[in-house]
Amino acid sequence: MKPKISIITLGVSDLDASVRFYRDGLGLPAPNYNDGDDICFLELEGTWLSLYRREKFPDEADVPFADPSAGTPTVTLAHNLASVEAVDAQMQEALDAGATLVKQPEEVFWGGYSGYVSDPDGYLWELAYNPFTDLT
Repeated sequence: MKPKISIITLGVSDLDASVRFYRDGLGLPAPNYNDGDDICFLELEGTWLSLYRREKFPDEADVPFADPSAGTPTVTLAHNLASVEAVDAQMQEALDAGATLVKQPEEVFWGGYSGYVSDPDGYLWELAYNPFTDLT
């Protein structure tokens, strides 16, 4: 198996709100999404992020899924940016698109700068600047 994640799929309760957050708030391209679709594929470098209506997940995977609203989902996604200023700007764009502020961006113990928002379903996103390694 090639060591690669092709698609990360999040089961979401409100696809429209999630598309607004990811496409409009984080600026991820959704080239094939049409209003009313059950799934949205967001194009990333090297992989895709898909948003899928949560109620359809049990049929798709044939397993029950816990409702993430019962607590913080055990998934954290990170988006690394090129500067402290870029983190602050992206944070504001995410908040304007419906994100919930979890942790204001600040200098962190590992020497970088980061903060957290959650999407409409509570999935955590770290917006970060790493001065030691270019992860952008």
